[in-house]
Amino acid sequence: MPKLGAGATVVVIGAGGLGHIAIQLLRHMTSARIIALDITRAKLKLAEHVGAHETVVSDGDAVANIRKITGDKGAQVVLDCVGYQSTIDISMAVAGLGADVTIVGLGDGQGAASVGFFRQPYEVSVQVPYWGSRTELIELIELAQQGIFDVAVETFSLDNGAEAYRRLAANTLTGRAVVVPGL
Repeated sequence: MPKLGAGATVVVIGAGGLGHIAIQLLRHMTSARIIALDITRAKLKLAEHVGAHETVVSDGDAVANIRKITGDKGAQVVLDCVGYQSTIDISMAVAGLGADVTIVGLGDGQGAASVGFFRQPYEVSVQVPYWGSRTELIELIELAQQGIFDVAVETFSLDNGAEAYRRLAANTLTGRAVVVPGL
């Protein structure tokens, strides 16, 4: 949070289930400019709908296109809500001096950030949290009760739960998949 004051930029990689909620949290809690990155136009539209200031298609030009927006300064915070090697590489490439890079998405569990002298700007911190604190969970629940979030949800019956996983793997879900017994 201390890095997300006026004039700061945050890049949210992946505007699906986690990312679209992160964008809303950032809009509510900071004055930072939010750049959303995703491979699908539908998710970029969702990102715009929930508050991203800029959207960028995740393709071979993604780093250059984000750097056009951030300039030499780069992003002060990068939230990788995907966690595959390709998105971790983008995270490190768009981070600015002293940035925080947080890999939130699990991806395939094989991605790794390459850190060391001359590999990224100086004083970049890389974090891979599994979950926040109990206090943070309570704060999130309170924000949800206040109606801060507009969570995109696709529901599936328990019998059709495998379809939710198939759609997740195919990157065709919009928002969160929720499996509901008795639906």
